[in-house]
Amino acid sequence: IFTVLGVIAVLLLGFSIFSYFKSNQNNTAQEEMFQAVYYFEKDSLVQALNGDGNNYGFLEIIDEYGLSDAANLSKFYAGASYLKLGNYENAINYLDEFSSSDLLIQARAYSLIGDAYVEIGDYDNSIYYFKKASNENPNEFFTPSYLLKLAIVYEETGDLESALDTYEEIIEEFKNSPEFQTSLKNKSRIEGLLL
Repeated sequence: IFTVLGVIAVLLLGFSIFSYFKSNQNNTAQEEMFQAVYYFEKDSLVQALNGDGNNYGFLEIIDEYGLSDAANLSKFYAGASYLKLGNYENAINYLDEFSSSDLLIQARAYSLIGDAYVEIGDYDNSIYYFKKASNENPNEFFTPSYLLKLAIVYEETGDLESALDTYEEIIEEFKNSPEFQTSLKNKSRIEGLLL
C-alpha cells in the first residue's frame, strides 16, 4: 500500500512540476512573441522569423519554448511568413505542425497550406486543404473565400463539374458574401462551356 501511495505521490508531484514549468514557459514565450508579431504585422518578415538581435523571432520561440502555446502559435505565424516570402515548403511544414482548438484560425491554416500547394503546382493537395478549410467550422465570413479558392483550383485542373458545384454552393449558402457575385459570373461562364 505504501509503495502504491508513494508512486501516486511521485506522479502527482511530477505532474504539478510539469504544469508549473509549462505555464511559466508559456508566459515567458508570450512576452517574447510580442515583438515578433509586431514585425509580422509590419511585413518585416525576416525579423519576425529570426528576431532582431534583442528579441526572439518565431523560429527561436519554437525552439526555446517548444511546449508552450506560444510556440504552437508561432508555427502558424512562421508558416504564414514563409508563404509571403515565397518559401512554400517551409510554409507547408510549419502550418502543418500547427494545431488549434480555435476553429477559425485552424481553418485559416488549412487555407494557407492550400495556397502554398497552389504555388508549387500541387493541385491535388491544394484541393484537399481548401476542402478541409471550408469544412472547418463553416461560417459566412471566411468559408466563401475558401470555397472560391477551391472552385478556381477545380477549374485549373479541368474539373468543371466540381467547380460548378462549388460555385453553386457559394451562391446557395452565402448570398451576402463578397464571393457571391464572382460565383454567379463564373457559374454562368462554366455552364456555357459545358453546353
